[in-house]
Formats: sequence, C-alpha cells, structure tokens
Amino acid sequence: MATGRANVNVSLSRNWDHLQNKYVGTGHPDTTKYEWAVNHHRDSLASHIGHYDLLSYFAVAENESVGRVRTEMIEKMVQPCGPPPAQQTENGDIAD
Repeated sequence: MATGRANVNVSLSRNWDHLQNKYVGTGHPDTTKYEWAVNHHRDSLASHIGHYDLLSYFAVAENESVGRVRTEMIEKMVQPCGPPPAQQTENGDIAD
C-alpha cells in the first residue's frame, strides 16, 4: 500500500513542477511577496474584466460607464501594487 502512495506523490510532484513552469501565477519557492501580490491582483482584475455582470456591478457602484471602469481596470494592471520595492545587492546596499 505504501508503494502506491509513493507513486502518487511522485506523479503529483512532477505534475506540480510542470504546472509551475507552464503558468506564471502559480509561483515558485523564490517568489517574493510583491510578485505574488502582483500576480494575484492581475488575475483578479482580469477576472473582473472578463465577467460582464461583475464589471456592470462595479460600474453601477462607482456611478461610471462600463467602458470607463474596464479602461481603469486595464490601466491598473500595469502596476496593481505600486512600484516594485528597491532591491538589495549582496553587500547590503540598495540598488536603483
């Protein structure tokens, strides 16, 4: 029984690695908190834009046209979490 379970875990591991390489949003062990948040926000915005009923709901709530709300959401997708944080070099200095 244990060998069957081990085969399933190996198969799941291989499939998970394949999915992580295929889809950017699934992340990897080196994904930063900022990268994860950006992927999450972009996925959410894309879903809101793709579902017309939800887009209409946001338009009514903001008292704006559907087209304007769609355009604003598309523009938010450029930097949904603001500018990226400063990167630190190996010696501890902050790179520009």
